[in-house]
Amino acid sequence: MSKKSEVLHVGIDLGTSRSSISASNGVRHVVESYVGWPADMVARKLVKKPILFGREALDNRPMLELRRPLERGLIKEGSERDELAVRELLRHLVSLAGGRDGQPVRAVVGVPAEALRVSRQNLRSAVKGLADALMIVSEPFAVAYGMDALLHTMIIDIGAGTTDFCVMRGRYPTEEDQRTLTNAGDSIDEQLATLVRARHPDAQFSIYMVREWKEKWSFVGEPRGPVTVTVQKGARGVSVDITGEMRRACESVLAPIAETMTDLLARVEPEYQERVRHNIVLAGGGSQIPGLAAALERTLAEYGGGAVRVVEDPVFAGSNGSLAIALDASEGDWESLAG
Repeated sequence: MSKKSEVLHVGIDLGTSRSSISASNGVRHVVESYVGWPADMVARKLVKKPILFGREALDNRPMLELRRPLERGLIKEGSERDELAVRELLRHLVSLAGGRDGQPVRAVVGVPAEALRVSRQNLRSAVKGLADALMIVSEPFAVAYGMDALLHTMIIDIGAGTTDFCVMRGRYPTEEDQRTLTNAGDSIDEQLATLVRARHPDAQFSIYMVREWKEKWSFVGEPRGPVTVTVQKGARGVSVDITGEMRRACESVLAPIAETMTDLLARVEPEYQERVRHNIVLAGGGSQIPGLAAALERTLAEYGGGAVRVVEDPVFAGSNGSLAIALDASEGDWESLAG
């Protein structure tokens, strides 16, 4: 392999909802994890592209065969189209990094802890041909590495498909140091949609609308004000108050996250538990839910107190951490994808 300075190192956070890339040339991009192909010749004429990604794919979804190929943080099994969509998404991210023609690429890909166990071969296949060498790491470990929070720290990475936990003990985390829950952003969306439909059975709305409501107005605890959204009832737009439904949906993830957090704390050596309790970091899109960090701190008060803070850059914390790993890695850490 060429000298380190001649290689393009990239860190990729491959997420169910959004995927980001950070490159050693200073380029950073985030793309919503959607891939779409024109559905027919009319669609091809209108979109004028063979494949669309991210927000562009979402905005044109009526004309597309739209795929969100990562489900609960895993590549959907048994679907060649979804496997192709993951590969195309990775190809798109690497192209956005702007490497030179012929420049070797080394990629560190961050995935949920569960994906490390069950999707490693699928990920290798998806990256082969796009990079010359690969490392696959868990997303919370990548966040911890990028923050230099490698000792007596717990990372809770709340994404769309999964919430991932990792306790850092000054070494590479083992399976015992990590947990994955499916109580995350998508489960909030599903719960919110169910609650709104129960109260307004004649309302028409899509899951895409529900995700936008959550991202704009989510909260845990007391509301800052009423949450009012517009739904369709027949051909008419009607405003409805969903404050109570929003609170219930967002708080539905609180108990499982708190339970897993305290269970992992109990497994830390007793002399270090207090340090870890006071060094808990929330990452991922779900970390931005107002009131969530404070609610988890209230849980820790029952165990002697603690501190929960939110990562400074939730969009790029994972990919920046993966890039830091790539830049620090020795030759023996890499898996060659040549041949």
